[in-house]
Amino acid sequence: MSNASALLASARAAYRTALRASASTFSGDTAVRNAFRLKIRNEVLPYDSNIDPKQFEEKVTLVREIADVLRKNVVQARKVDGTADAEEKERWELNITEHTELGSNETIKQERSNSSRSARKRGDQVNPEHTQTDSSTSSPTVPRYYSQLKKAHKERVVPELKEDDLEESFVRGSGPGGQSVNKTENNVQILHKPTGIRVACQETRSLTQNRKFARRILLDKLDALYNPGLSKQEMQKAKQIERERRRRKKAKKQLRDKQKEAEPNAEEDEES
Repeated sequence: MSNASALLASARAAYRTALRASASTFSGDTAVRNAFRLKIRNEVLPYDSNIDPKQFEEKVTLVREIADVLRKNVVQARKVDGTADAEEKERWELNITEHTELGSNETIKQERSNSSRSARKRGDQVNPEHTQTDSSTSSPTVPRYYSQLKKAHKERVVPELKEDDLEESFVRGSGPGGQSVNKTENNVQILHKPTGIRVACQETRSLTQNRKFARRILLDKLDALYNPGLSKQEMQKAKQIERERRRRKKAKKQLRDKQKEAEPNAEEDEES
């Protein structure tokens, strides 16, 4: 037998395997089964005498793999008509054959996580004790609404600066300001030993004022580190966002009021 005849025989065998797989998987769905057969015959496995034997052999292997996947991993569903109860949801039947690969279903037995907000609320109502224990062991979450965020900001524990934890140094300043800046050591640099946070301040020409400002900057950084989402800087951002939200809400209310006032006037014009 020549090489071309062997390839044709192999192609016919692969095509018959694909036909059997489609007949098993798409049983009862003639339109899909015929469309699959035409796709395999005309596009995936067309034979031409000028085709490269190696390329044609790869296509034959591809058809066998498609048939194997179709037989084991593809399941068709059919809608069940005429349910008993009108309020019952739609029902579907799966065409699972003897060749279909079935998992162990261990993942189905596991408890699913609540992905939506309504599902989480239902879970909290069903098992409140579980949520209380989780909230006590998990890390604190940042409140979502501004009123709650403001209350949590007031109740937060502000970190305390201890001079024993600070390593302070003074270096010569740079930038504009003349000799009082460039020839004096008014640049204050502070290292917080427990956290490794380092700040530098050269806001003024006065060394005393720069020391105060440097400690204020360091305290803000520690506040943001120990109180994520509740620090002074975060509150300023939240306050700005709340102002913008209230402004948009007020503008929408004014627009609705204008539209309500315009509707009676339009009806009077139509009547007249």
